[in-house]
Amino acid sequence: MTDKPALLQEVADLEKKLDSVSLPPELKEKTQGMIERLLRMARYGEYSTEYEKTSHYIDWVTSLPWDKRSQDILDLENAKKILDKNHYDLVQIKERILEYIAVLNLNFKKNESRLRAPILCFVGLVGTGKTTIASSIAEAMGRKFARIPFGGLGDPLDLRGQSRLRADAEPGLIVKALRRAGTKNPVILLDEIDRVADESRSSIMGVLVELLDPEQNSSFQDHFMDYPFDLSEVLFIATCNNTTNISVAVMDRLEPLQMPSYSDEEKITIGRDYILPKALEESGLDRQTIQINPDAWSKIVRPLGYDSGIRTLERTIYSLCRKVAKMVLQGKERSFNLNADNIKDFLPNW
Repeated sequence: MTDKPALLQEVADLEKKLDSVSLPPELKEKTQGMIERLLRMARYGEYSTEYEKTSHYIDWVTSLPWDKRSQDILDLENAKKILDKNHYDLVQIKERILEYIAVLNLNFKKNESRLRAPILCFVGLVGTGKTTIASSIAEAMGRKFARIPFGGLGDPLDLRGQSRLRADAEPGLIVKALRRAGTKNPVILLDEIDRVADESRSSIMGVLVELLDPEQNSSFQDHFMDYPFDLSEVLFIATCNNTTNISVAVMDRLEPLQMPSYSDEEKITIGRDYILPKALEESGLDRQTIQINPDAWSKIVRPLGYDSGIRTLERTIYSLCRKVAKMVLQGKERSFNLNADNIKDFLPNW
């Protein structure tokens, strides 16, 4: 049996953790009541089980950003520079994002408490850059970024959390994203919202409506936390492959932007100027190690046939760099000039 001084020390540690953060007054009172209950139970038994539950809850409560915000950067020139650095072309998409940031800027100057710009939803095929452009928006605005994958999501409780009455209860994905971000005004990407499980689609869409509606998300209730969290400062961005499986109520709160497929010429530019330099760096190779002639790029961007996105292109270039890295380490050569004649020796064997 645990001695009484040790029990008191455990409770004191929880109290210290509570005092180290700023909590809403009602939540502070609630958690202090839980600690007082622990002290009473220490006298009559069943303390260890209750301690685990209370400690787990307080750990989550104290780790959430109740009053922590990042400072927004709403400079259009800075945003344009970051978008151009991370993404080739996409002129119309970039222009719409700059308009979006401009609206946020004007609302900020008016001291609006909530964001009035519509919530962007990037619609497009796999590999067209939907997720990466969302992270670029966060970078451009100086905000933290968190992603919630919806692919295969089968239970609205995955978003809302589970009641603490359950032994294995956990907060939902929304609260977990806030904890990862560490601020109450991050950019949260709701990724592939059209790919939830069919049997739970309607209930999950209901949670999405609450998340995306500024009249409702100021007091979002996670079942595990059992206390409302203000999501009105979160900048939500959604992605989907198509809008067919998204409810009308959710679409009413979104502004869909179609992500275009890439032509071969665009892929060559993206591969040469964006993917290859990154792949060389991550493979430990110098920029001069690989020189690719223009006549070889057509075979790199289309090894199997037409692909709307750049996922296959990325895999091909990274595989090529790994093969060269191995040859360099084996002492075969220090630099490689790839052309239409020898490129097949460096491409993956599909």
